[in-house]
Amino acid sequence: MRKLIHCIKEKKGSSFPLTIAVTLALLLILCGILEYFRLNIIAGGVREAVQDAIISTVNDNYANVYHGVREGYSGGYQPDDSSFSYSVDLGDVYGHLDNTLGTGIESGRHVKYSGDVVEYTLSGLEVTVRNAPFAPSSSQNAQRFEADAMIILEVPVQFAGKWLPPMRIKLKVQAGYTSVF
Repeated sequence: MRKLIHCIKEKKGSSFPLTIAVTLALLLILCGILEYFRLNIIAGGVREAVQDAIISTVNDNYANVYHGVREGYSGGYQPDDSSFSYSVDLGDVYGHLDNTLGTGIESGRHVKYSGDVVEYTLSGLEVTVRNAPFAPSSSQNAQRFEADAMIILEVPVQFAGKWLPPMRIKLKVQAGYTSVF
């Protein structure tokens, strides 16, 4: 370290290449950090949009989930002659996502463009609705009405002018309906 400091002080202009190398290294590190933040922002935004869509699906089932039955707060059931039948709507999650995120269908996947470049793609949506039991004996331990959504997010990654393998993650979101009263 002393030799480096002595070399810098001794000869004028000899530190110029070192300054350029340090600046370029810092720029490269900064580009990596910015790409990481870009990926996190996209993943967070898509996750929030999926969560909004699945909450919308749960809310669309409100009339079925809390039907005016005396046992109330049962689940997605409708009266059917002398009994009750299972009644749950899975909703249109992809439609909600297309409206919220501005994606369009292309080759069976939902794609978001930024100009002419693909920003990200969504595929493999799986929606699972777990109905609450009909008139549970113990309301404290009973399963509540819940909906899960799992979707695959794929984001192209570019670093230092080169395309790297895309970030491919599974986003899982859960929403449930809990009675207020």
